[in-house]
Amino acid sequence: MQHSPSDQTQITAGFLLEGLAEIGVDYLFCNMGTDHAPIIEELARRRERGSKSPAVIRCPHENTAAHMAAGYALVTGRGQGVLVHVDVGTANCAMAMHNLFRSRLPVLLMAGKAPFTAAGELPGSRDNYVHYIQEPFDQGSLVRPFVKWEWTLPSGVVAKEALRRAHTFMHSEPQGPVYLMLPRETLAESWPADSARSYPESQYGPLASTGADPVQLEKTATRLLAAERPVLVTSFGGRNRATSAAIERLARLAGIRVFESNPVNNISHEGPNFCGFQPGGAVESADVGLLVDTDVPWFSRDVRPDPETFWAQIDVDVLKSASPMWSFPANARFPGDSARILEQLADAVEARADPSFSARVASRNAKIAEEIERRRDKALGLAADPGSAGRINPHFLFAELGRRLAPEDIVFNEAIRNSPALNMQLRRPLPGTLVRVGGGGLGASGGMALGARLAAPHIMAVQVVGDGSMYFNNPSSVLAVSASQGLPILVVVVDNGGWSAVKESTLRVYPDGSARRLDAYEAELPAQADFAKLGEAFGAYGERLDDPSQVGAALDRCIEQVEAGRSAVLHVNVTRI
Repeated sequence: MQHSPSDQTQITAGFLLEGLAEIGVDYLFCNMGTDHAPIIEELARRRERGSKSPAVIRCPHENTAAHMAAGYALVTGRGQGVLVHVDVGTANCAMAMHNLFRSRLPVLLMAGKAPFTAAGELPGSRDNYVHYIQEPFDQGSLVRPFVKWEWTLPSGVVAKEALRRAHTFMHSEPQGPVYLMLPRETLAESWPADSARSYPESQYGPLASTGADPVQLEKTATRLLAAERPVLVTSFGGRNRATSAAIERLARLAGIRVFESNPVNNISHEGPNFCGFQPGGAVESADVGLLVDTDVPWFSRDVRPDPETFWAQIDVDVLKSASPMWSFPANARFPGDSARILEQLADAVEARADPSFSARVASRNAKIAEEIERRRDKALGLAADPGSAGRINPHFLFAELGRRLAPEDIVFNEAIRNSPALNMQLRRPLPGTLVRVGGGGLGASGGMALGARLAAPHIMAVQVVGDGSMYFNNPSSVLAVSASQGLPILVVVVDNGGWSAVKESTLRVYPDGSARRLDAYEAELPAQADFAKLGEAFGAYGERLDDPSQVGAALDRCIEQVEAGRSAVLHVNVTRI
């Protein structure tokens, strides 16, 4: 039966594609299913007529699709579309939605819904076995904890309105994913071509972030002017380069030690007051502290701040409303744009600074400079030992990698146990160039590297991933998209023989238990795996590395391949778990 629209009519899928273009969606990262027939037909029809539609990036696995959209949003700030198949595709995306939600990254997840008619009553009615068994009672519940907004499209006439609403939610701070479900019959509905109204961003766009409350600002500035041991802790400070710059300005102005605890999106690591990644001792001795865009500034089991310390929290999400419990101190809370609030705070401190304050700050900054030099000397010392055959020192590996990266290259960190070594050895001068997801779901780095390379073809996107994390990345899907879309990335697999985080977690809880005595942590992985060969299966360059003397040469060979337009997979055997 023919259901194609005429020149005077439009199916809902056509309104959907037009609406996506209106909200700035350039790409649809897709894993298609039977529910998408109207969208597929409309994409082809528009291509046939020369009409513009979002470009389709076909991904063999939904995890790749969702994290590609995340990587693109990370680089551009613009949320894109992810299109997956009914409840099963949504289920495959649930972990990615968790990661995006906790990383404050905007993405529009769309999924079809199984047809609701069975006897041909409407175009798009059930015609396949799966249409009878892919209709759960509550499809949205699969991702509801991890999205800011969800809806089922009831009619084509509100398609553009629904998309604008989704865009407003996902781009309002804290940014995050949204979810729109699309019944097949609704997508196939025919309407007069002018039925769906457009909603301009100028009137229906996302909320603008605010600045500081003057009373709270003055109170915090007064505390900073009297402080002797101020500290600032951030995790997401590199989301906005202006935030990183404002942190540097305020830190230098007030002699503040700056830490990036549990780093998600890096600030500049070359700032004159940047003191590393372990704020524990500085937190416990601080008399004034600033929590800037951070979800987990320290681990409360291990770090006990002084009850008399004055804490100011600056964040787009000061209440952490998606977390049932969040128990970090805050005497003053500043919800809003961290860059703007920090600049206001710096202005207030600068306006009231006197010679005595400036002298104290100069003394603190001098001590901080000495501490930074000692930390850098320690990093050099840790990287000096190359390791041994089959047990390459991760510090040495990452130091060699760092020497070969341009400042604008982006490293997606999923090294897990070896993340402290990576953070210490990669001196990233630019914010937003060392990234991990804020969520706990493994399998993000490959797709995000692809999305970043799509958004910024001039940079090198580097996936640094543990052998345990590599399995979660659906690497065959990542490598297939890399080859089919011409998106070369550098993949460095840091193989320590298993899930070291599982072993260490067991030891933290049971330091003298049976697992230790038997050396039985249920964390070992197959020793014969060769991810370099997997790369070769998809046309990438692959190399297995056991000899520490060849680290630099192997990295050079891989980078040369990436620069020539071909992904490279370097599988490195490092110190074992």
